[in-house]
Amino acid sequence: MNVVPDTSVVVDGRVSERVESGAFADATVYVPEAVVGELEAQANSDRDIGWQGLQELQRLADLADDGRIDVEFVGRRANTEEIERARAGAIDALIRDVAADYDATFVTSDIVQGEVAKAQGLDVEYLEPYDEEIGELALESYFDDETMSVHLKTGVRPMAKRGDVGAVRYEPIAEEALDEETMRDYVHDVRNAADADDEGFTELSEPGMTIVQFRNYRIAIAEPPFSDGVEITAVRPVVKTTMADYDYSEEIEERLLDRQRGVLIAGAPGAGKSTYAQAVAGFLSEADYSVKTMEKPRDLQVDAGITQYTELDGDMDKTADALLMVRPDYTVYDEVRKTDDFRTFADMRLAGVGMVGVVHATRAIDALQRLIGRVELGMIPQVVDTVAYIEAGDVETIYDVATEVKVPHGLMEEDLARPVIVVSDHETQRPAYEIYTFNRQVVTVPLDDADGEDETGVDRLARNEIEREVRSVARGHVQVELQSQNRAVVYVEEDDISYVIGKGGGRIDQIEDSLGIDIDVRTLDERPDHHRSTGGAGGAGGSGGNDSRVSEGPGHAGEVVTPEITSRHIIVPVEGRGGETVEVRADGEYLFTATVSRGGEIQVSRGSAIAEEMEQAIDRGQQVTVVPS
Repeated sequence: MNVVPDTSVVVDGRVSERVESGAFADATVYVPEAVVGELEAQANSDRDIGWQGLQELQRLADLADDGRIDVEFVGRRANTEEIERARAGAIDALIRDVAADYDATFVTSDIVQGEVAKAQGLDVEYLEPYDEEIGELALESYFDDETMSVHLKTGVRPMAKRGDVGAVRYEPIAEEALDEETMRDYVHDVRNAADADDEGFTELSEPGMTIVQFRNYRIAIAEPPFSDGVEITAVRPVVKTTMADYDYSEEIEERLLDRQRGVLIAGAPGAGKSTYAQAVAGFLSEADYSVKTMEKPRDLQVDAGITQYTELDGDMDKTADALLMVRPDYTVYDEVRKTDDFRTFADMRLAGVGMVGVVHATRAIDALQRLIGRVELGMIPQVVDTVAYIEAGDVETIYDVATEVKVPHGLMEEDLARPVIVVSDHETQRPAYEIYTFNRQVVTVPLDDADGEDETGVDRLARNEIEREVRSVARGHVQVELQSQNRAVVYVEEDDISYVIGKGGGRIDQIEDSLGIDIDVRTLDERPDHHRSTGGAGGAGGSGGNDSRVSEGPGHAGEVVTPEITSRHIIVPVEGRGGETVEVRADGEYLFTATVSRGGEIQVSRGSAIAEEMEQAIDRGQQVTVVPS
């Protein structure tokens, strides 16, 4: 008889077993090259099933040498793309083609493969697969009742995070450093368990990175060239909590049951965000809501009644599309990190699904700010109406998020009314922040002056905006002094007075209308604490402009720079001076003062008076220099 085995029976050793029993006595076994290629790929990935399959091929070769069977390797070898698409059936199709070409009995332990082969008219012999029982992983010996995660790396002592949530210790748990052979044994053990155990699966498999979920362990394996050595990180939940274990439990429960909500669970790494998300999911499920999760990797420890979804075809957006067909009442999204995640979260929430998102943030307000620019500002309160901030394993702060049309706090003019996102402390019901558009920018203004500063968030906002607007037309120094919430004095160089005020006061009127603040423009010499000299590095401007060229001695000529002109900006590169205030000059003549960005550059918007003067200087071939202010 002619026999064609597929990969499943080769791995299980079923072909040589059938030969030994006499069922395949004197048979010709046609081994598809596609099977060989798949086994080689698995063995190269250090997967146990690959090595088991290659050992079975060696046994068949030995049986052929003994004259008990004939073995031929036939068919086309699978290419790399087909091996990567093995789960989609690309290799299975090649193997069935071999069985058809050689009019052979097709032997398989794969029920799907067998049914497809029968439908294609092949003679099929289906063998029940063996159930291989997997015990404990070798690395589980590093865990005790307090261990949250174990960190193993070649050449380093085993480390672990132990303790209660919020009081975790990162400490060594063995004296000897791990060698390469031991680490490879651990990797082999994990991959074999993921392939062979019903409670294990491979979540991610990329060159240099594998993530496995085995029972309640999430195990990440990093290897060169992705990492500088073999590293294994195994994480497991230490405790399973309920909502009753947390502060504000009744308030959160009441909000969740009132109607479908948009909730962000925020906190620093290790604060207990995912543990709290599991408690929320369990509470909602027990309250008879349909609850699903979106995770990559799937590591939330939830009840069996909560279905856990991961990326569909590598895309969470496709997962969301599928979930919208399922119509859950609530979906827990762990973790919301990238722009696409926030947009997917928002799309599902706006479609009417209750959403609970887990977000990394060091402050409660930071979680909400991560939506800015990713979701239309006016839609944020419809996407997220509650922020729960977790610290040291408990709920520290709850923010309520709502929209009001009002004059922002601290501003006075009625015509400045606009939609304002009000972020309130749930416990006190006092507004803590306001988010709104101010002078074409989205700003987040703190309303609580807990820092003990005399200047409020609105004061800082107003001063910065006034300074920015005036700098766009002034050529020299600009200083702003707020006298009240609706009045400010701006001090500029004497030569800049006419530029700032404009013809008939038109320019300053426009700035006042834009900001809703009365502005009095004066010269720097009129400032009460003015101590600047008219010469030297700081002397930029004087009557008639004759003092604007600064006398510079040796060592004070400044750093020569080459500005870059783009479609929207003039960019002045100033390396090594991030955060410093400097003067920009052309052939020694003062142009303007600016603060260097962290990236080491100054950007001037084209179309402003400063930009026009700088472009003229560049066109004239003048040398542009930067001098510390």
